[in-house]
Amino acid sequence: MNPLITTAELASRLGDPALRIYDCTTFLHPPPGGGRLLVETGRRLYEEQGHIPGAALIELQQDLSDPSNGLRFTMPASDDLARMFMAKGVGDGATVVVYAAGDAWWATRVWWMLRALGFDNAAVLDGGFTKWRAEGRPVSREPTRHPAASSLSARPRALFTDRNGVLAALADESALVVNCLREDLHRGTAAYDYGRPGHITGSISAPAAALFKDDGTFRSEDALRASFAERGIDRDAKIVAYCGGGIAATADAFALTALLGHENVAVYDNSLQEWAVDASLPMSVG
Repeated sequence: MNPLITTAELASRLGDPALRIYDCTTFLHPPPGGGRLLVETGRRLYEEQGHIPGAALIELQQDLSDPSNGLRFTMPASDDLARMFMAKGVGDGATVVVYAAGDAWWATRVWWMLRALGFDNAAVLDGGFTKWRAEGRPVSREPTRHPAASSLSARPRALFTDRNGVLAALADESALVVNCLREDLHRGTAAYDYGRPGHITGSISAPAAALFKDDGTFRSEDALRASFAERGIDRDAKIVAYCGGGIAATADAFALTALLGHENVAVYDNSLQEWAVDASLPMSVG
């Protein structure tokens, strides 16, 4: 399956009994007065403003995360993740489409998790719910819950890494550690941070937001390739992408692998929410 699906293509497939559509919307809000970002799931939007017909809701923290370490959005163990996806209706033989209203990286996060599990029959909706609604396509307020799947064959891939993987990449001349947050967060000039301002020392900036056109669709392959090349990212480099919590980094990872064919890309799962609060790990501003 093509990993990027257009709104027109999805509209033509509505009603396919093998199709499993998921609204993965989540919002992060800077808290008044500073502190930890506030998480809002997409439930209110899903229920009040609607969703693509046949789409079930995924609330990432509640539905597909491991809460045992106290960090948000942590990737569960493969067997646990397979059971979580099966409970949401993802199984062998299913065709999965994920989308979000707002930032596309909530959808690419779920796509990357499926890929890490070895499930390849999944696509991200290009332009997400915003483009779908702008085109006047059908919207439903009827909640959808896909029946639980009876089987999901896990073939895990090493697409996530931890702090040790980042440290190893920083010491490897053939590797690049890439910060996918906004430039002001990378420089340490934003109004908030994840415990310490700035970026992992030695990392380069490639903001996820720069991957998209004004309508929320991905830029062309040529434009993406040129943008990454300007930042020193080429096909031969080993890439470790990070952000605040391993979410926005999956947009860069998706673009590099699914759209441009890079083969050696990993996401630092807990990213700065873990790194920045450990004073022994290097960070820089500027």
